[in-house]
Amino acid sequence: MAEEMASWLQDHGQTVWLGTNWGSNIPDEQLPQSRLLIVLGGDGSMLRAARLATPYQIPLLGVNMGRIGFLCEVQTDNWQDPLARVLADDIWLERRLMLMMVWQRQGVVMGTSRALNDIVVSRGMQARVVTLHLHVDDDFVTTYRADGLIVATPTGSTAYAMAGGGPILPPQLQNFLVVPVAPYLSFDRALVLPQASRLMIQVEMDHEATVTVDGQAGKGLESGDKILIQRYEYDTLLARVNPPNYFYRTLLARLGVEEGSI
Repeated sequence: MAEEMASWLQDHGQTVWLGTNWGSNIPDEQLPQSRLLIVLGGDGSMLRAARLATPYQIPLLGVNMGRIGFLCEVQTDNWQDPLARVLADDIWLERRLMLMMVWQRQGVVMGTSRALNDIVVSRGMQARVVTLHLHVDDDFVTTYRADGLIVATPTGSTAYAMAGGGPILPPQLQNFLVVPVAPYLSFDRALVLPQASRLMIQVEMDHEATVTVDGQAGKGLESGDKILIQRYEYDTLLARVNPPNYFYRTLLARLGVEEGSI
């Protein structure tokens, strides 16, 4: 299908390159010069593409070939019309807040990453709680003893955070969430934080813990490690052809709920 789309676009005077959003064969010289990334896959593909494209402020147009497709705009049986609208500049751009994570160990930066959905600090293979000390804007907030802690964007509020009992945030909100996973004798409510908040999560445990970005890139943590999270300097841009009020209709459809029933 990617080759078919590329041929169609070339017939309409466009220059096209093909690659995978795993980052293994993205042409470095092409990515910064691109005006649009068309992503074939599901939400996981969109999340990976967002981490590649957002620093260059390249809009994404998702073609749903996955199971849910919250982030995808186009269906596989009708992609010519949306692409024609793209070429006619008959689209609008939706901005999605993104998070930046810095992982520290004894003051040394062990890694950094961007997240469009969520950053999760959680227990490892053993079914034992971890102790997580949460600071917001350099102030201590609370200590969780839980399976984990989800820090989610409005985009991620319909993913793991929703399964964990967190609220659903429409994408135009500029907030993010902190949602505990199976908290034990500790604060059990989700927190909604303003976009300028700076979070620090310090891990305490005597077994395994991990930090995972968008459910895809997990790293093993040691007791005392710190996870620093704040808003990323750029938003992810999504190319939209559907009306701006699409969100709740799409949400109900993906959840299998009839319109007007809630």
